[in-house]
Amino acid sequence: MGTHTTRPFDPTRVAHLSGAFAPVTQEVDEVGLEVEGRLPDGLDGTYLRNGPNPRFSPIGSYLYPLDGDGMLHGVWISEGSVRYRNRFVRTPALLAEERAGRALWGGLASLIMPGEPDVPADLANTFKDLPDINVVRHAGRLLALAESGCPFRLSPDLDTLGRETFGGSLPAGITAHPKTDPRTGEMVVFCYGIEPPFLTWSVIGPGGEVRRGPTAIETVDEPMMIHDMALTRRFVVLVLAPAFFDIEGAMAGTGSFVTWRPERGTRILLVPRDGGPVRQATDEAYWMWHTVNAYDLGEDEADADGGGRSGGGDVVLDYVQWDHLALGPALGGPNPGGLVRAVISPDAGTMRRTRLDDSDIELPRIDDRLVGRRHRRLAAAAGSGTRELLPGEHDALRWYDVQGGGSELWRAGDLSVGEPVFAPTPGGADGEGHWLTFATDRTDGASWLLVIPADAPAGGPLARIRIPVRVPLGLHGTWLPTEEPPAPTER
Repeated sequence: MGTHTTRPFDPTRVAHLSGAFAPVTQEVDEVGLEVEGRLPDGLDGTYLRNGPNPRFSPIGSYLYPLDGDGMLHGVWISEGSVRYRNRFVRTPALLAEERAGRALWGGLASLIMPGEPDVPADLANTFKDLPDINVVRHAGRLLALAESGCPFRLSPDLDTLGRETFGGSLPAGITAHPKTDPRTGEMVVFCYGIEPPFLTWSVIGPGGEVRRGPTAIETVDEPMMIHDMALTRRFVVLVLAPAFFDIEGAMAGTGSFVTWRPERGTRILLVPRDGGPVRQATDEAYWMWHTVNAYDLGEDEADADGGGRSGGGDVVLDYVQWDHLALGPALGGPNPGGLVRAVISPDAGTMRRTRLDDSDIELPRIDDRLVGRRHRRLAAAAGSGTRELLPGEHDALRWYDVQGGGSELWRAGDLSVGEPVFAPTPGGADGEGHWLTFATDRTDGASWLLVIPADAPAGGPLARIRIPVRVPLGLHGTWLPTEEPPAPTER
């Protein structure tokens, strides 16, 4: 057995392994799913969602949302008929555990890594692949994404095809949150590591070719945790909160594998996509899991985001902000969050932040066809304020109009809901379409795919698709339309 911890661990006492979060192990295929209400005529395609789902009872530790094997849940909708399939992402480590019939790797905080002969030599004393965060399709590749590591390629029916290194050009992997530029078809990615180079970025062309290999960001000289990114016409936008890895301390038992150092502040890096010098701005410490979107302000555009005109150089970033990084049982006290807009000046190296809303939200999404352009609408999972919820648990959905102001809330009652994903109507106008999300009833464990109209979301779903297996609360998903709708006109 490799490096391990002696601290006692009881998975039955971990809240994120029970209730609506409890993993499922059965893989199911079912056609002719029950539909309550009426599916929209233009809704034709596949909804996929990934999330942590331990195949075996965890050992050592378990930290949501980072630990757990990936499981994909898929709902295929075509001409009113619906089918479902779920599959584990079968990494080499998971296959080894299936042969053993038990967990061999511990959670990230425990750093339990098996050695020979429990696992083959190429897996001995290595970290486990955890492609359990997100799922995207680019250049015909369907990819299950890890926090920062190699994605795993999947077949259209969710069978695992193997580790994806893009022809060996990106051997260290990519982020869980790549961004695809709708104008160019390029997918821009970053990757952080615990050894130099600690942060790189890369560009994958619309045909799947690597146009820019891993490019080190020299201003990052120690290992940091960075979960998400944003993209504009000019910049890769990276938020570097003071969450630092201390692997040596964790292995020696003298520290945590990730530590929060608020005295270091939070930096926003603007990395020019043309390869120019990196710009940055620094402010007091805050944590960010997820961006909403970013865009460049135009020279002739009135700056409605906080004063005067932009001079053509400012960058707007909308995101969900938290006071600090909270992982595991030691959450570090109250952790207020909310929707925030940062306006960053690349030339002056400054940022100004405006809190747009104090509501409890996470997992924000826009119409993905507007990535890198000015957006108006966004949706997020939310809390209704009527019950106490675990981190990662939501019982409402909230929609914002960040140009006109205001928001709408739909309270889901006994349903725990996940990330809302936008499914645009083919040939429809900007904002025309539906929001999709999985929901699980806390009273009986029944799970549904909800279909909510974008033009009247506060009224709740117009259709609910019954899922034949309980879908644990998870993370990120995508809508893959049968017919790709054109990008809406920029507003």
